[in-house]
Amino acid sequence: MTAFTTHFCKSWLRELYARGRIVAWFLVSAVLFAVLAAASVPSAHAQGPSQSPNPNSNHSNGEIVDFRLNQTSGGLMLSASMRFELPEQVEDALYKGIAMYFVAEAQVIRERWYWSDKVVAQASRHMRLSYQPLTRRWRLSQASTPFSDSGLGVSLGQNFDDLSDALAVMQRISRWNIANSEVFDGSGDQQLNFQFRLDMSQLPRPLQLSTVGRTGWNLLLSRSVRLNANTVETEQ
Repeated sequence: MTAFTTHFCKSWLRELYARGRIVAWFLVSAVLFAVLAAASVPSAHAQGPSQSPNPNSNHSNGEIVDFRLNQTSGGLMLSASMRFELPEQVEDALYKGIAMYFVAEAQVIRERWYWSDKVVAQASRHMRLSYQPLTRRWRLSQASTPFSDSGLGVSLGQNFDDLSDALAVMQRISRWNIANSEVFDGSGDQQLNFQFRLDMSQLPRPLQLSTVGRTGWNLLLSRSVRLNANTVETEQ
């Protein structure tokens, strides 16, 4: 009798264990299916239509009040006037002796229906703004390449007594040669993308990490223009 009871209990436990494994397998499968199904359903942001650049798009802390393009024998010239204010955190850092970096970027793109768009010309202008607490003067340096810690490279420097005077120079771009003369073909298949922004990549590494995701460091102005006879003035 005892042997029968023991055998019955063992059989019942084995059966229960086997059923438990089957139930566990079904539960795990259901969870995995739910996770995969959720991952495969695109979010509204991912499914949103891609927006083409707005010809008059301006962004945080300012605006582009004048924008002109001139085709000359020497190349495609860009002139712009901007109006912006430095974010409060940026100005505070400047007064503490931390240099701030800015960059103006221009890119000419040719649209291609059979392939991705092709970049046919691009140019950049880098600016470094710093404050000298001892002399209480501002210095603005400009170069065609990013500034390096070694100090190598060619840059143009100017000194100012007031921050507003330095910003006034930064906010004006006059006849900047952004492409060779043969780049603009007048076909209407080309677009110019321009932006002026705070260059966070040039800041000291600890400051870069502390500003990640903080809106108080945003400074971006942009403009996109389709190149044609109406938007590019040809100079004889």
